[in-house]
Amino acid sequence: MSQSVERILVVDDEDSVRTLLVQLLELRGFECEQAEHAARARELLAEQEFALLLCDMNMPGELGIDLIRFVCETYPNTASVMVTAQDSHEIAETALRVGAYGYVIKPFELNEILINVTSALRRRELEIENRNHREKLEQEVALRTQDLRDAVHSLEKAQVELKTAQEETVVRLAKAAEFRDNETAQHIHRMSQYCAILARSVGLSEEECEFIRLTSSMHDVGKIGTPDQILLKRGKLTDEEFEIMKEHAEIGYRILVGSGSKILDMAASIAWTHHERIDGNGYPNGLMGDEIPIEGRIATIADVFDALTSKRVYKPAFSVEKALEIMSEGLGTQFDQELFGLFRGAMDEVLEIKERYADL
Repeated sequence: MSQSVERILVVDDEDSVRTLLVQLLELRGFECEQAEHAARARELLAEQEFALLLCDMNMPGELGIDLIRFVCETYPNTASVMVTAQDSHEIAETALRVGAYGYVIKPFELNEILINVTSALRRRELEIENRNHREKLEQEVALRTQDLRDAVHSLEKAQVELKTAQEETVVRLAKAAEFRDNETAQHIHRMSQYCAILARSVGLSEEECEFIRLTSSMHDVGKIGTPDQILLKRGKLTDEEFEIMKEHAEIGYRILVGSGSKILDMAASIAWTHHERIDGNGYPNGLMGDEIPIEGRIATIADVFDALTSKRVYKPAFSVEKALEIMSEGLGTQFDQELFGLFRGAMDEVLEIKERYADL
């Protein structure tokens, strides 16, 4: 089956520039249309699809920067590159900020045009793939979320067995994520017990400590939506793969939030915030300091400690002493300093849990 030809729209008020660009691109197998100003470009964009827009800055009527902004907002599958005689750092920054993929100064070298076109089309392809992946993932999450909400709603009608039923739901949902991951069930037990120990050390009520113990077991439930080739990869993730992996925090939040159940609402909070950092460099929301709810700050310490002291396919288990040394380097940046001090002070209880739920 033949591959479709990518169509490019060349917008410039100089006939000679348009002609040169079109000849160059058509020799490379692209299909081109021309427009002498933005108004004509808008007409062509409404009539047919374009993979790429090559646009001048100063033209009669609408400026090229405004046309690029319009295209980025209205036709997100069309990439844009500015080709202009204005060698301006400010204009270049503005163009890139509104969505342009490149900025070429006239007079240009032919190879410079080809490099920018090829790069823009490749980036466009990757962004379309990423959007399609997100849309598919959102559909899957929506279906699973509705199933979960329906199940929780039914359970809440059984008032006598409400607490038992909710706890069973939590445990089974945590196991669902566990079956897709390389981590063991013991990790869930250890991590949730560590959270309860730290919650008690902070002085939270017994009910709050129990809620945190139970709901922290679902901190990674969003990994249900992580592709197998990334979740189960043995080697180091690429930057693009890590960005997809990070989505599990928001996926977990969307699965759990909004049920009206206090337990699941706290589970949603932990799923959403257990990768935030005190210095604001965490994800998914870059929360800082006390902006991170205490259950999230507690879960971060418990999760990292267990990850460091547990064997994984990509690393050996560190000793408790080494793990605490590594974590100490993140005080005030990754971890809440006061909470970490309380965690170290409760190390006897922590080690008892570590031994009780040791990996088989």
